[in-house]
Amino acid sequence: MLVNYTSKELDLMARLMRAEALGEGNLGMLMVGNVIVNRSIANCYTFKDIRTIYDVVYQNPGGFSGVNSSLFYGKSTTQEKELAERCLRGEYYYPATHALWFYAPPSNQSCKSSFYSQPYSGKYKNHCFYKPDSGACHEIY
Repeated sequence: MLVNYTSKELDLMARLMRAEALGEGNLGMLMVGNVIVNRSIANCYTFKDIRTIYDVVYQNPGGFSGVNSSLFYGKSTTQEKELAERCLRGEYYYPATHALWFYAPPSNQSCKSSFYSQPYSGKYKNHCFYKPDSGACHEIY
């Protein structure tokens, strides 16, 4: 297990994965889960004092827009929790493997070459993923 968590945090993470990537299917939700886990173990940038799933989900500023979505509210499903657990156990999916950031550009635009000054690592469906340089955040490499 990469991150210690409570049952409430598992539910919180599963709900955030749903809110951020339901339309991207299980793989898209797993990639969002990778970013959540990475933020909880990274000791760089604005994630230096972020150590729990709760801290990651509710980080302000710099948190996830999904917490403002109606999809975030309501209990997570068994399947959503299973997806979150897979990420917490260390399953990673490219291009989110080392990513700390992602966003969905408008439908008529492609991914930016950098986001928060960090290099582009790849795209899955409508999400663009960005990873820090390995020297800046060695914990996630």
